[in-house]
Amino acid sequence: MSSGVEHITFKRPTNNGQRTKPTQPRHTGILQDQLRRAQRRPWVPTFSLAVRILALIRVSGAMYSNINDCDEGQIYNFWEPLHFLDQGYGFQTWELSPAYALRSWAYILLHFIPPRLGRLLVAGDKRVAFFATRIFLAFVSTLVEATLYRTIVTAVNERVGRYYFFLMIFSAGMWNASTALLPSTFAMYTTALACSYAFIPTTTKNKHRTLAATLLFAVGGIVGWPFALALSIPFIIEELFVYGADVVTPESRLAWMTSRFTRLFGAGLAALLIFIPVTAIDSLAYGKLVFVPWNIVKYNLFGGSERGPTLYGTEPWNFYLNNLVINFNFVLPLALISLPALAVTYAVDRKRLGLYTPTANQSSPFTLLALRLAPLYLWLGILTLQPHKEERFMFPAYPLLCFNAAVSIYLIRGWLEVGYIKATNSPYRASQAVVFSNLTLSIVVASSFISLTRILALWNYYHAPFGIAFDLQMTELPRLLNATGLLPVYPPNVPEDEQPRIDLTPVKEFDLKLCLGKEWYRFPGSYLVPSGVRVEFVKSEFDGMLPRHFEEGPLGEDGGLEGGVLKRLSRSWWMRPQTTFVPEDLNDLNKEELSRYIPVDECDYLIDLDFPLHPSSSPLEPGYATMTGTWERVSCRPFLDARHSLTLTRVFWLPGEAWQSRNEFGDYCLLKNRERVGGKERLWIEKRAQDA
Repeated sequence: MSSGVEHITFKRPTNNGQRTKPTQPRHTGILQDQLRRAQRRPWVPTFSLAVRILALIRVSGAMYSNINDCDEGQIYNFWEPLHFLDQGYGFQTWELSPAYALRSWAYILLHFIPPRLGRLLVAGDKRVAFFATRIFLAFVSTLVEATLYRTIVTAVNERVGRYYFFLMIFSAGMWNASTALLPSTFAMYTTALACSYAFIPTTTKNKHRTLAATLLFAVGGIVGWPFALALSIPFIIEELFVYGADVVTPESRLAWMTSRFTRLFGAGLAALLIFIPVTAIDSLAYGKLVFVPWNIVKYNLFGGSERGPTLYGTEPWNFYLNNLVINFNFVLPLALISLPALAVTYAVDRKRLGLYTPTANQSSPFTLLALRLAPLYLWLGILTLQPHKEERFMFPAYPLLCFNAAVSIYLIRGWLEVGYIKATNSPYRASQAVVFSNLTLSIVVASSFISLTRILALWNYYHAPFGIAFDLQMTELPRLLNATGLLPVYPPNVPEDEQPRIDLTPVKEFDLKLCLGKEWYRFPGSYLVPSGVRVEFVKSEFDGMLPRHFEEGPLGEDGGLEGGVLKRLSRSWWMRPQTTFVPEDLNDLNKEELSRYIPVDECDYLIDLDFPLHPSSSPLEPGYATMTGTWERVSCRPFLDARHSLTLTRVFWLPGEAWQSRNEFGDYCLLKNRERVGGKERLWIEKRAQDA
């Protein structure tokens, strides 16, 4: 370099105005992803997006799902009492008699406002009140499901939360359960919401978790269904004996245990306060001091040999497995292998379980996750041991079933990742492979598709009772009013969409009776029968006890309001004091009561099911639909003949002749008594002519 020469070196600017993107904090859930940690996290819907998606699905279910549990279940034990509170008439089962008091009026009262709001929107149309109630239940389910989903995302794993979310929204089981007016559905809400707290690892500092979960489990058991409290057992075990997020040294273990016991005991005492308003409402409604949760437990467990749930049928041990396979397809086996899958993961992929290697003073993530998977096994085991089984009994565990399945999917994906790395000896190639995401996507999509075919099967094969009720209100009764001149006549230039809704109030002038024979258990409820039409029963081959009508008139001293402070309070404070009346024609032995029936020739309309390809009749169940001289077919809808249809094609629905040709259908009909209805039409026309 020559003397006196300076060299200047130019460098690229180090400050280009761009800020370094902050590193995302690592997920702290129980399960840890092992690939792509440095990359962005997997996409999961936000709470807001989850609510919007769930609301769309659940409201659709509220509008289009069937009511499957009709036989003295959802309809007669809950929809009819709600209708009685709202409208002043309806059917009463023996469980609602003060002599037995097995149904909580406090639970029914929780649903009193939605039908009233529906009536405000469209006055005089009970159908709107019915669907307003179901939409209300749909939104409750939406918020509960979304809350649990976000807890799974934050406390367990983001991918597990995503799998859970999509398994839930497309599940045929949740399609039915989410909007059912049943205590078991209410227990499903409270259990899922309780788990949104219980799934967070317990710690001595987090007292809110203990109190909230305890109260929610208690609400589900006291207001809803007392047996659902069994689902809280793993939570109680964790709260009392598992360190959770605490680090407990041997010296502080006694103080730690004392603190945990004291905290749970205090939360339990607070939960007992729920009994006060529930017992007050139920006692006021029944006119005597009652504890409905205890009555339910006593009847089901200590009813004796002559009474109890077995009077209403028993099922084999595999009933729930068969039912869950239909409603959840292969999601069920995935849920049932979740605990064994966790054990396999502990052996072959232990790093996936938690952020740390636990010491003797800490809880293992394996233990924490096992406690969250345990409630499903516990619930399924308890119900399987009971001889009387019903689909609705499984409802409280439906969200937990989807959670267990989501965990299994995630753990199986982890095994494949471990195997891929061992085969290729390249974690980088494993992180770039799409086979893992394609596998999990295929599982979720396949399950959703099968669930969709089940939902479509329920609609196409079994929706006829709803369709017939619609035809009665929207077609036949307007025709009757039009034929007798009781419909208003609008000027010809008024567009149809600007005409007011048809007012069916004049129907009461005809004193119409809609009768149910062998189809009594598929009755969709009084909310779907317009006011002015009386529902009655006619004798069929069924020889058990049918519901009776609630007392509808005012009760005097002879009506049973004397003889107690609570009965006198009911007259002043309870909206329907008729619920305190003790009927003499109700029993808990399922013995037939002949006073329920009216002669069939007193019926104006009759609902009957006819299978023309395989006709059957008896003196008590003649083929009314074929007696065309007496009964006219007003409307008939197809209804699946399950006995003569192939199992696969009757359980799932697919388009095309090749699939549908394996099924056979009957006619679910609304029949009109030609003589009675025709005579009433003629009398009313003559009366109007004389008045004119």
